[in-house]
Amino acid sequence: MKVKDLMSKEPELATPDMNLTKIAKMMAENNVGSIPVVESRENLKVIGIVTDRDITTRAVAEGEDPLMVTAREVMSSPVVTVKQDDDIKDVARLMEKNMVRRLPVVDEEGFVCGMVAQADIALKGTDQTTADVVETISKPTETSSNVKDG
Repeated sequence: MKVKDLMSKEPELATPDMNLTKIAKMMAENNVGSIPVVESRENLKVIGIVTDRDITTRAVAEGEDPLMVTAREVMSSPVVTVKQDDDIKDVARLMEKNMVRRLPVVDEEGFVCGMVAQADIALKGTDQTTADVVETISKPTETSSNVKDG
């Protein structure tokens, strides 16, 4: 099975200067836990990702005002991405390796065209692939992912 068979298409996107309150509202309205950050509305090249955990651990828990903090300040970067034609088993291994639950999907130019999540694999992948991903990603770690902070 390919990523394009189970990804969410046309995800909400943030720009680096967008404040966290707006990003959190986008997450709530779309029932998602992460928003890819792109260079600009005109250039959809992904440069980072803001997760619900980034907002809580890098801003709110530090006493920062979400109206004053931008995506650039809390996003995880560089961001791990996958392509539409990648095999879902390879994507699962990539999630496991990087300890992430969600990955932006990019086209040939590196522009965001979708998102694939652990939940997508659970709903449409094999039982074994799902079990492997959930088990590996759910192990306690000192950081929220293996992706370096930007």
